[in-house]
Formats: sequence, structure tokens, C-alpha cells
Amino acid sequence: MSTPVVLSEQDLRAVTAFAAASAEDVLGIFEADRPDDSRPRDAVGAAWAFAQGGERGKSLRDTAWAALKAAKDARTAAGREAAWAAMAAAGAAYLHPLAKPTQVKHILGAGAHAARAAELVAGDDRRVGADRLEGTVRRATPVVVDVLRRFPAAPDGGGRVGELIRVLDAYLRSLTRTE
Repeated sequence: MSTPVVLSEQDLRAVTAFAAASAEDVLGIFEADRPDDSRPRDAVGAAWAFAQGGERGKSLRDTAWAALKAAKDARTAAGREAAWAAMAAAGAAYLHPLAKPTQVKHILGAGAHAARAAELVAGDDRRVGADRLEGTVRRATPVVVDVLRRFPAAPDGGGRVGELIRVLDAYLRSLTRTE
């Protein structure tokens, strides 16, 4: 059994805003792949709506599932990763208050999928992913870092996206409280 983690609605809104900003950066990658498909953009919009005071309800769930389906319809791996980033942004609002390493994916998944999408667009250039992660770190607020530290470190596995999550996790945990 996992230890409960205390999460306020404000914590969830901060994490969701962080995830939405990460996913929003790569929406153009999906839209270049599937220009007539708004499902990932809708998911990011729903995430922003919640982050800015909206309900955590049906719209978030529905748009997250729709973005997941959009990922399956993507023509390119980069488009798929960008749609997964959008799905993760909407799903960030559903961070569970359980001290499990897998919950870290709710916090950092959108940023990691966005970094992977950017890498793939650049011919699988990992320097591009590292640059993208630097931007993700810069947008992490003290609240996001504090929430992250309430959970165990990110789990092993998950391929390249899992690796990006672990890099992001380790870096954010290393920040001093005033950064």
C-alpha cells in the first residue's frame, strides 16, 4: 500500500499548467502531421482551462482520451509523441495522491513527450531533446518542484521517453528551494 500524498487543488492546477505549457510547444508538430485534427489542441485547451480555475471533470477526461486516439492516427513518430504530450497535459490534472514512482509521469510526461517529439523532428538529435528539457526546467515553478518532491523518483523503463522523464526528474529535484 502506498503512503498518501497531500495535494491541494492549487497543486494540481500548477502541475497541469506546467504540463500544458510543455505540450503546447509541440502542437505544431502534430498539426503538421494531421492538419485537420484538433484533438491534441483541444486536450491542451482543456488542461489550460482547469489550470486557470476550471472544473476537473468530463472535458479533461474526454479530451485526454481523444488526444490518445489522435496519437494512434498520427502519420509520424514525432506527431504521435506530440499528441501524447497533449494527452499527458490533460491527464496531469489527475495526478493521484499516492506515493508511487509512476505518478511522476503525470507531472513530467508532457515535457518528456514534447522533448522526444522535438528530437524526432530533428532527425533523432538528442541535443534537441536536452535543449527542450532545459526549457521545461525553466518553466517549472517552485510549486511544481515541491509537488514532484512529494513523490518517489521516476521509475525505470519507458524507453527514450522514460529516460527523458528521469533526467527531468533528477534535475528538478536537484534545484535548491529558492530556484
